[in-house]
Amino acid sequence: MKISPTQVPGAFQVTPEKLYDNRGHFYEAVRAEVLAEAIGTPFSVAQVNYSVSAKNTLRGIHGTTLPPGQAKLVSCVRGAVLDIVVDLRVGSPTFGHHAVTYQDEESGVAVYLAEGLGHGFLALTDDTCMNYLCSEVYVPGTMIDVDALDPALALPWNLTEPPIRSAKDAAAPTLAEAEARGVLPRYEDCIALHSPVPGTP
Repeated sequence: MKISPTQVPGAFQVTPEKLYDNRGHFYEAVRAEVLAEAIGTPFSVAQVNYSVSAKNTLRGIHGTTLPPGQAKLVSCVRGAVLDIVVDLRVGSPTFGHHAVTYQDEESGVAVYLAEGLGHGFLALTDDTCMNYLCSEVYVPGTMIDVDALDPALALPWNLTEPPIRSAKDAAAPTLAEAEARGVLPRYEDCIALHSPVPGTP
């Protein structure tokens, strides 16, 4: 597999190499040691989630407070999506910046996002299914919601009609409002999660 950094530090695109034969194809979606070498830290899975969405559904932007933080490996296992990662880390040199990937069931492309990054996607087909491998279990009250249509973020959804959104997502604050409320993670705290502890090998 090929693991490539995106424009947002801590977010990586994972592109598998497929093996084809008369039955169809096979590929490795992720290999722990290869991913760890690319992202600079081990990634262990504590929870696996799925979402199923109708065409033109817009989910996000969602993140997790620190603590506990939650890294994710996200892939589209059915259908197709426009996937966007947003840097929610206050103090980050790329705070508010985004990285876009197109994911579909044929390509097998996935996106890894470190703690402190936000995620959202637009379903491009009906019955789109997304898979989330999460480093921490969900803890009620720790989700961060940011408006995916925040004009200041100017995310390139390329909408041709109003999207389908949950009431919670539609009422989410802008990035500036979320920062003012003090709910966003700090860049230095996110980086410290994977920094060596002084005095340890």
